Amino acid sequence: MRKVYFDHNATTPVHPEVAEAVRPYLFDLFGNPSSIHWAGRDVRKSVEDAREEIAVFYGCRPLEIIFTSSGTEGDNLALKGVAYLEGNGGKHIVTCRVEHPAIMNTCRFLESRGFRVTYVPVNRQGIVEPDAVRRAIGPDTMLVSIMAANNETGCLMPIEEIGAIAREAGALMHTDAVQATGKIPLPWETLPVDLLTFSGHKINGIKGAGGLIVRKGVEISPVLHGGHQERGRRGGTENVIGIVAMGKAFSLLRRNMDAEVAEVRRLRDALERALFDRIPDLVLNGHPTLRMPNTVNISFRYVEGEALLLNLDMLGIACSSGSACTSGSLEASPILLAMGADPTDSQGALRFSLGYGNSDEDVSYAVDAIERVVNKLRAMSPLYKPREAKIR
Repeated sequence: MRKVYFDHNATTPVHPEVAEAVRPYLFDLFGNPSSIHWAGRDVRKSVEDAREEIAVFYGCRPLEIIFTSSGTEGDNLALKGVAYLEGNGGKHIVTCRVEHPAIMNTCRFLESRGFRVTYVPVNRQGIVEPDAVRRAIGPDTMLVSIMAANNETGCLMPIEEIGAIAREAGALMHTDAVQATGKIPLPWETLPVDLLTFSGHKINGIKGAGGLIVRKGVEISPVLHGGHQERGRRGGTENVIGIVAMGKAFSLLRRNMDAEVAEVRRLRDALERALFDRIPDLVLNGHPTLRMPNTVNISFRYVEGEALLLNLDMLGIACSSGSACTSGSLEASPILLAMGADPTDSQGALRFSLGYGNSDEDVSYAVDAIERVVNKLRAMSPLYKPREAKIR
């Protein structure tokens, strides 16, 4: 049985060059980067080399980067770090209804602590309209947080326009770029963004390392209190292996990103085209073009998504019914419902996210398998009546 991995938005395989780069840190290079002796100095240099590599990729200053344990911690540090700053108590935050749980649940927590949050809607294609953000901003708005790309639909948000609106209003702008990094350009120098979150394991690095870029001159309050690490902004001994892996992954992105994006887009388009050509009654969730090049989210009408997911898993195909951070839930995707999708259609939605290591053979095998499974499940459904028309 062939194994096909189409769940790169959940996590990505570790690149062989990344694995090779971290090997010495499992043995000889074991020191604490805060130690001043030889064992610490060698490791400290590696951490700073990785910081430099990431800074070059985004075009930011190395000292603007704060290393964290994950994208989730980076999002928490961005929102709480601004909220907890002296003088910001009880002020206003603007975000949107299709954010990752790391943003949504942090905002709900802040609401329980007296802060006010406005959750702006998205349009039917899953995109935040800049005017909705403009209307939501008030005189006490301290922060706007809108993701660069949605993890379930792949939809790209108009960050440049929204950031400009936030700046005009005197509010800080944060974007969760965990999914977008490595798939679209994110030029820090010209992007009207003050804080940006990224994560290593979404770009063929290792789980357990991420970061937050904080523009020079922007102050935030630490969330983790401890030692002097990260210039006092994030205490705790650095995850050296994860940081070195992240630095190598960003180095590979700088070298190969354009070619990799073009190839994964070609494969994604082939998968999407074949599914719509061969299987009737499908609905594309999200914008047809303003999407990340690797992602397609499709509702298979008259099929229960969990049943489809499990049947495909038995055939060796790994995909997703939504965000990995909400797996285990049998509810329709909150993201799709926020877009105004039909609740029944949302129950039959799957996300396919492609990336490094995928091939034409993967696409061909997956399309054949999906078609067989959908036909089998629909034959068992009392709701399904075959028809020629296809919905897109």
